[in-house]
Amino acid sequence: MLRYTVNCSILFTELPLLERPSAARTAGFDAVEFWWPFAEAVPADAEIDAFVRAIDNAGVQLTGLNFFAGDMPGGDRGLVSWPKRSGEFRDNLDVTVGIGERLGCGAFNALYGNRVDSAQPAEQDELAVENLGLAAEAAARIGAVVLVEPVSGAERYPLLTAADALAVIDRVQAAYDVPNVGLLADLYHLAVNGDDVDQVIARHIDRIAHVQIADSPGRNEPGTGTLPLRAQLSALEAGGYTGLVGLEYKPSTTTLKSFDWSIQ
Repeated sequence: MLRYTVNCSILFTELPLLERPSAARTAGFDAVEFWWPFAEAVPADAEIDAFVRAIDNAGVQLTGLNFFAGDMPGGDRGLVSWPKRSGEFRDNLDVTVGIGERLGCGAFNALYGNRVDSAQPAEQDELAVENLGLAAEAAARIGAVVLVEPVSGAERYPLLTAADALAVIDRVQAAYDVPNVGLLADLYHLAVNGDDVDQVIARHIDRIAHVQIADSPGRNEPGTGTLPLRAQLSALEAGGYTGLVGLEYKPSTTTLKSFDWSIQ
């Protein structure tokens, strides 16, 4: 059976962030993931220590962590390809990997970033290859993988399909010879963007390094929409995927009640 990990940046938002790992454990989960949990690329040591303690004290495993992605509520979707903020991304690399090393985290999501008016797409893409190569080299120090994710709902985000993300990964691996860059297949984002999720699973399962799920429409828990998530998870398992499945949805009710689908 595939194992679930709870994204505590979108679930358990009824609670302060540092209380969410413990709430996930009480709910029966032993693994959590987070978007970047701080306001800055390089937070104070005390903030990092408090986050690490919250994970340790809860008795859960941190399985995924995003690199700093800018102001997500304000519309930012990563700094990887953003020339004016590339320095922040690079400053964040050692911080993120350092947290991962302390907590045994093996996957880091590097959101690509929106197109910006101040740079040409080709310039942004060239920078992204360089930054993803640097991220992969940093992650390799602790045996971790860097994830590249197609995203929906962001008008200027250029990676919409699995093919878009895989093309970026191919360029990074050709330039840097880094094997530890993989596809984050969020089945919700792929479906909303019009990708053929069944074909992505059939053709690229060996390149999927992490999976996340939500239903559509609404991005709520499985069973609230029309996506064939159970069948797709079965296809992933049958195809040999042994990784984690991130619960990255917006609960249509309370977080605890939204877990009913997974225990039926």
